[in-house]
Amino acid sequence: MFIETRGNDGKKDKKVEFSYAIMNPSASFGGLYVPENLPKIDLEFLQLATKKSYKQITLDVLKLFNIDIEPSVLEDAVNLYDNFDDKQNPVPLAQVRNDLFVNELYHGPTRAFKDMALQPFGHILSHVAKKQKQKYLILAATSGDTGPATLNTFANKENIKVACLYPDGGTSDVQKLQMVTEDAKNLKVIGIKGNFDDAQNALKTLLASQTFKDELEKSNIKLSAANSVNFGRIIFQIIYHIYGYVSLLKLNRISLGEKFYQIIPSGNFGNALGAYYAKKMGLPIEKILIASNINNILTDLITKGEYDIRNRELLLTTSPAMDILISSNVERVIFDKYGPKRCKEMMEELKENKYYKLSDSELKELQKDFSAVYCDDEFAKKTIKNFANEGYIMDPHTATCLKAYENLVEEKIPSILCATAEWTKFAPTMLNAIKQDDKVYSDKEALEGIKNTLHVEIPKSINSLFTKEIVHDEIVEKHEIESKILGFIS
Repeated sequence: MFIETRGNDGKKDKKVEFSYAIMNPSASFGGLYVPENLPKIDLEFLQLATKKSYKQITLDVLKLFNIDIEPSVLEDAVNLYDNFDDKQNPVPLAQVRNDLFVNELYHGPTRAFKDMALQPFGHILSHVAKKQKQKYLILAATSGDTGPATLNTFANKENIKVACLYPDGGTSDVQKLQMVTEDAKNLKVIGIKGNFDDAQNALKTLLASQTFKDELEKSNIKLSAANSVNFGRIIFQIIYHIYGYVSLLKLNRISLGEKFYQIIPSGNFGNALGAYYAKKMGLPIEKILIASNINNILTDLITKGEYDIRNRELLLTTSPAMDILISSNVERVIFDKYGPKRCKEMMEELKENKYYKLSDSELKELQKDFSAVYCDDEFAKKTIKNFANEGYIMDPHTATCLKAYENLVEEKIPSILCATAEWTKFAPTMLNAIKQDDKVYSDKEALEGIKNTLHVEIPKSINSLFTKEIVHDEIVEKHEIESKILGFIS
């Protein structure tokens, strides 16, 4: 069963099943749904997993959660991993240092880690909608990768419409093209004048708005979301952390039960939350190391115990998926550590005062599981250049993780870092790093430049974007978002 991060308001059920939580992700007082209890995985589970495929391990973990989705539906959902580059191994583990490994999460249809969760989640959500004979509007706000992955998974699905919000100028050209060229009739893509936090705030406001829901009801449509505020995303983000460890076991690079560091680029904190839940379930993670860019809000929280956005402006960097000041999934960790009453207090303080502070004991509790550091764009570019010289290509977000590897690793044990996107999504930054210049390249020019410099192939799905027709060209003010979505519905 699933419960609420900010407690119950007396109007909603105190406990709900998985299918309810994914179809109605906004909980009491604007909170989120979380599992009442996490299942346990032991060393025997991990040992047996070394003989299994990614799909089998996924089904095993979902079975442990005992969610109210039929096994046949889960099997069909998990079979979508067959559409990744290597159906036998959708998440390859690459060794880049003697004790450092990269979990490559970007081998799906849209070349980003969001496919790992959204491919199966999209199938499950549309199945539930059909079973309920209910039409749904799925909202998505994106800093670049959630949008393409959401649109891809829900294109032409029955009973589903999608409205996707992205910050105009806040994504790469490739990411934008992946969205604005999607031509399925059930999809609407809207650029907004603002940043990702504005897009995400708009999404949360609409999810909590009774007036908006009443308008949708006139068309017999209910509301849900594809962002990681939806636990249907998070449940799949637990699994690839488990698989990374199993891959180390398969390679004989770690002994059963030996601990490792999990290194994660910050963002909306869904990846980190997945690792945190995996650790609580029994995965032997020594610590979760968070790497931020200069929007280092999470570094401040984890090192100082302060979440302070009072005098902060969002800074645009070469790792745009981390250009976030309000990371939604921090709330789920706060709830897990300090309970619903304290969680509600902190979230209300953040909304009203743009600030909350942990007590000394609360900070110590958080630091049992997390350490954090941040770096600037120059560090990331140097890292990209150094690894490219060694024959390994990593995107700007993955490159920030090397700061955590260099500064935060204390024990001589293996580290796994999450590679969240393929280099093709950020080609101009990549070429600047490799050529050590500041020239302004178009994405197409930069893709060709890297292809010729490093002798790598560009996936067809990326190359074909530049000749596709642009279907969605609207850029609107924040106050126009609701009316544009209602216009799309009608």
